[in-house]
Amino acid sequence: MIKGYLSGLGNTHATEAVPGALPHGQNSPQRVPFGLYAEQLSGSAFTAPRSENRRSWLYRLRPAAAHPAFVRLADQGLLRSGPFEEAPSPNRLRWDPLPSPPAGTDFIAGLTTFGGNGSPAHGAGTAIHQYVVNASMIDTVFFDADGELLLVPQEGAVRLVTELGLLELSPGEVAVVPRGVRFRFEIVGAEARGYVCENYGAPFRLPELGPIGANGLANARDFLIPVASFEERDVPTRVVQKFQGHLWDTVQGHSPLDVVAWHGNYAPYKYDLALFNTINTVSFDHPDPSIFTVLTSPSEVPGTANCDFVIFPPRWMVAEGTFRPPWFHRNVMSEYMGLVHGQYDAKTGGFVPGGGSLHNAMSGHGPDKATYERAVAAELAPHKIDKTLAFMFETRWVIAPTSFAMHTLALQKDYDACWDGFEKAKLPR
Repeated sequence: MIKGYLSGLGNTHATEAVPGALPHGQNSPQRVPFGLYAEQLSGSAFTAPRSENRRSWLYRLRPAAAHPAFVRLADQGLLRSGPFEEAPSPNRLRWDPLPSPPAGTDFIAGLTTFGGNGSPAHGAGTAIHQYVVNASMIDTVFFDADGELLLVPQEGAVRLVTELGLLELSPGEVAVVPRGVRFRFEIVGAEARGYVCENYGAPFRLPELGPIGANGLANARDFLIPVASFEERDVPTRVVQKFQGHLWDTVQGHSPLDVVAWHGNYAPYKYDLALFNTINTVSFDHPDPSIFTVLTSPSEVPGTANCDFVIFPPRWMVAEGTFRPPWFHRNVMSEYMGLVHGQYDAKTGGFVPGGGSLHNAMSGHGPDKATYERAVAAELAPHKIDKTLAFMFETRWVIAPTSFAMHTLALQKDYDACWDGFEKAKLPR
C-alpha cells in the first residue's frame, strides 16, 4: 500500500499508483491504459447541481460488478437500522463503556447500534453505533449501501484500507467513508473502540460560516484524502454489504481493493480535530453549541440539519458575568453525546470516555448539581478547558434507542439522580 494524502474537502482530485494509469481527455476511453476497467462511483444523482454533485472515476484491475449473488446473513449481530421499531424514550439515558468482546471480533461483528431515526429507504435520518474490535478484518471487505459512515475513534489506532487508498486514524481524528466505498478495517494494537454515525441523508459537508466570515471552525485544506493505492491479490475475499438495514455477503476470487487510479470528489477523508479553530465569546453569555460544528448533513428545511457533528475541544473561557458551563436547556433537536478523553465540563462524573448519553427532543438537561454549584461560585478569571474532547451527534428527529441500548448492563439506571438536590430559589418577601 502506498501512503500519502491529498488535501481539501470537496475538491476534485486526481491520483494514480502507476504512472500513466489515468486516462487523459475523457473519463471512459475505448481503451483504458494498461487494460484497466473504468467505473464511475456516484454519491449523488447524475443531475444534482454542480455544487452538490459527488462522483469519482475509478480505474481498476477488474470490474466491481464481477461477483456472485449476495446472500443475506442469518446472524446480524447487534447492528440495527432504521426504521427503528423500539418506542422512543423521553427519558434521559446514559451508558458506561461496553465490555471487551470475545477474541477475534472484527469491525463488522464489533458494531453495536444504540439508536437512530429515519430510514435508509427514504434517504434521511441517522443511526448511532459503537465499535469494540480486537481483530483486523482478513480477506474481508465491507461497504455500506445505506449511508456514509463517520468514524470517531476513542481508543486505539486503526487503518482503513479503502478502494481509493489508505487512511490511518488515531483518537482525536475522525474519518468519513462515503456510501458504497469498500474498505477493510484493521487495528494497530490489541483493541480499538469508537463511535460511528451512519448518515442516511445528504453527505456531510462543512457548515456555512455566515457572520463568522471567511475563517474559523474547520478549514477545507485540513481534510486529507488518500492517494491511489491498490492490492493485486488473487485470493478469495469476502465482501459484506449493509443494504436496507441488513447484512449480505458474497465471495470474490480476488481483492476488490484494486483501484489503480482515480479522479473526482467522492472519496474517503480524515480530519484532525486539533486543527479545529474554535470560536467563542469574548464578552458575555454562553454561545449556542452550533459554533462547534465540524460537519453538517443538511435537510430540506433551511438551517435544520439531518445531522450535525459537533465537538467540545480544549478552549479558553473568558466570558464575564456568565454561567460558563452549558446551561440548563430543552431543545427541539435530539442529542447523542460521546467522550473521547478527559472530562466534560458539564458533568463531574458518570460520563466517561467510551460511554455515551442521549437527550431526546425537549428533555430537560444541563449541568449536574456539583458542576452548577462550582460554576456559580467560581472567580471568573480567564481559564482554559484542557485535556478533554467530547462530541455530539445532533439530529432533527427523535432518536429511538434499540432494545439492546435499553436493556444492556451498561445503561446507567441512576442517571436522573445527577439533577437531584437543587434547592428552591428564595424570592424576597
